[in-house]
Amino acid sequence: MRSVLWLRARGGSRVLVYALLAASAVWVVVPLLWAVLNSIKTLEDTFRAGAIIPFLQFVPTLTSWRTVLMDPGILHALLTSIVVSAGTTLLVLLISLPAAYSLARFDFFVSSRDVTLWFLSQRVLPPVVLLVPFYIMMVQFHLIDTWTGLIITYSTFSLAFGVVIMRDVFRDISKEVEEAAKVEGATPWQIFVWIALPLSVDGIVVTAINIFAFSWNEALFSSAFTSLDAQTLASFILASRGTRDVNFNLAAANTLLAIGPPVILSFFFQRYLARGLSLGAVKG
Repeated sequence: MRSVLWLRARGGSRVLVYALLAASAVWVVVPLLWAVLNSIKTLEDTFRAGAIIPFLQFVPTLTSWRTVLMDPGILHALLTSIVVSAGTTLLVLLISLPAAYSLARFDFFVSSRDVTLWFLSQRVLPPVVLLVPFYIMMVQFHLIDTWTGLIITYSTFSLAFGVVIMRDVFRDISKEVEEAAKVEGATPWQIFVWIALPLSVDGIVVTAINIFAFSWNEALFSSAFTSLDAQTLASFILASRGTRDVNFNLAAANTLLAIGPPVILSFFFQRYLARGLSLGAVKG
């Protein structure tokens, strides 16, 4: 069903909207096409002007992909990114879901709104400000260049996002259902596990994918805290730049390999994303 505002919009407004959408699409698609084309070029073709159309202006080759996929370093970095991102997502959900439900349903000596605002303020703080204190703490606990250290660090910054988002999701759940469960003798934990969580699956999936994507793309702390054993894919790509020039064909293949898992993950959970992103948009 079309929006009433869109149907009543003037022709100029519609043209402006279409122009903005087209510009946004170009902004996203062009870098992706650049990466795809350069990943099937030789290093010489990447520097040759006008080599854009495959088989006509250059001969496609999978040499870059073979070089990347046969590199033990990047395969280990890929495994590290998967483990760290999945571990961070799981840890944040385990902590943020009960905390968000408590803020949505119970009263404290400090108002729930103030506590939520404090959580939200943690996302406003630039992460680079905490780089040195976190590094000192990781050294003290012998967590430098470890998966555990990265998971703890990423969870610290993602926890606020999980609490803020899931609090609004739990608030949208009808209290009548929970009151009926209380009448039947259900405990608060039983209500949370068997009623609140199943009714908020869409919001949980959206939160989990966003946390996974943040952990997957993070490069600042991974570059500072790791050197070899726990190097993530993002920090590996940053460190792969040569001293004399940039191998754009290898960089393009690494880029596509890096953006692949989050994109594939979003395709599998597209149904939940479409519903979860609209939670709280319409109030009854």
